[in-house]
Order: sequence, then C-alpha cells, then structure tokens
Amino acid sequence: MEEGTIIHVDYELYNEESGTIIETTREDVAKEHDVHQEGRTYSPMVCIVGGGMLISGFEEALAEAKVGKETECIIAPVDGYGEKDSELIDTISIDKLLQTVKDPKSLYIGAPVTIGGKQGQLSYIAAGRARIDYNHPMAGKTLKYSFKIVAVVEGKEEKVTALLESNTGHTDFGVEFTGNDLAITLPQTMLFDTNAAMLKFRLVTTIRDAVADVAKVSFVEVHEPRGFGVEEEDDSEDLSSLSVAELKERCKAAGLKVGGKKADLIDRLSQQEVHVHDENCNHDEEE
Repeated sequence: MEEGTIIHVDYELYNEESGTIIETTREDVAKEHDVHQEGRTYSPMVCIVGGGMLISGFEEALAEAKVGKETECIIAPVDGYGEKDSELIDTISIDKLLQTVKDPKSLYIGAPVTIGGKQGQLSYIAAGRARIDYNHPMAGKTLKYSFKIVAVVEGKEEKVTALLESNTGHTDFGVEFTGNDLAITLPQTMLFDTNAAMLKFRLVTTIRDAVADVAKVSFVEVHEPRGFGVEEEDDSEDLSSLSVAELKERCKAAGLKVGGKKADLIDRLSQQEVHVHDENCNHDEEE
C-alpha cells in the first residue's frame, strides 16, 4: 500500500497475552464480545497510510496489506505504546489522592485520576498509600490487530470528504473544487460546535498534507432560517376513526346529505374540508 494512500479499515485490537478485546470498529464483533456501546456508530476507520498517526507496528502492517484481505499482526511493546517506564509511576498518600477526586467511591484499580495536571491510572491502593501509573494504559503490552482494508479512497473530493468526517465526527459536508481552490460547506451540526473555529486550522493542514495541489481553502457557513428541516404536522382529522352516527352528525352540522354508506359520508366531509381550506387561502391572498 503506497504511503499517503487514504483508506477505510475495519479492525479489532486485542491484548495478545489475555485475549481481551480492547477496541473494534465492527458492531457484530462488539456484540459477540459483550463490549457493544449503545448510541455509537460503528464504521471503518479512515486513515492515511504512513501518516504517522498510528502506532508504528500497525502502520507497517497497513503498508504491506492488500485491499479486502483479512490480516492479523502481533505487535511488541517497542512497536506499540512502548515499555513501562518506572519513572512514570508515582506513590502518594491516600489523603493526597482523596483531595483530588470529587467522589471517593469512583476510585478503583484502573480508574483514571489527575494529579498535579497529569492524568494517570490508579494501579494500587493499600496501607494508606496509592500508586499512580502515568504510562500509557497499553504500555508494556503485546497487542494483536485483526484488520481488513475495505476501501481505498479515490478522487480529490472523496478524499477531502473522508478526512473531514474522520477528523470532526460530523457528516454532510459539501465539498467542491474549482480548479485547485477548495470550498467546504459546513454541515448545520458543526455550526454549533464550540471547537469548530480552532478545528478549521487543523483541517486545512490535514487536507493539504494528504491531498495534492490544494490551493485556497474556503469554509462556507449556511445559516438556515428557524424551523428549517422540521416537517409541518398534519393536523387533519382521521375521519375513518369516527362512527357512522358521528359522521352523520358532522354532515348534518355542515349542511350536507346524511344518507349513504360510511365511505360516502367521509367523502362528503373531506370535500367540504378541502373547499373550506381553498376559501381560506384565497382570502389570505386577497388581504
């Protein structure tokens, strides 16, 4: 796989030693291993081969993989998240630990804690002491990836769209090239993203690094009127739910014939409603 290629890849990440699944992009696998997250959208990850955003062992495996072929690779700590560094493990008093947490009941082995602005994990607690590990949670672990490159992204607009969606979590971008100038219409959902302003700068850099010959980049914001996209409620009554006696009463009150079957009564009342609606519309136009 050529460096710089933008791909969609499905994968599972396992702790090789325990066999425990750590992460997956495939919903059926998540359900099989009882790690399914309700509300999450499971879809292939978008990444750039050789882009340096993944651990080196996985980067190398992707570079050698074939599209559509299920592949497995074992990654040693040195090619993953590194070996455990004893200098990044600190022992503190439980009193100091309790001063940093809002709810002591939230503490458990493996719980994330922040001490002095640094985030780590609680790895041990006993005899008035607590051990905080500031190493990456997967440091020192041998990992296994099971993955498949499901698609290679072709075309400039398709590449930009894939990068936008994977870097923002939003969809429905409008992407258009005029020569080498790029115009990106932001989706309505992103207009309310408080991080959008800073995100734009990072997006421009990402796009220019991954897509050749991109010149000027413009972001277009379209602010729709209030209520845009909200369907009008149909407040018309379901006359078929009324009994024949009720339909006859309606017809009588409206000065219509009350004879005939239920279908005839419904038809007369429906025509009456349309006639009244048309008269109201004409009256509004005259005003």
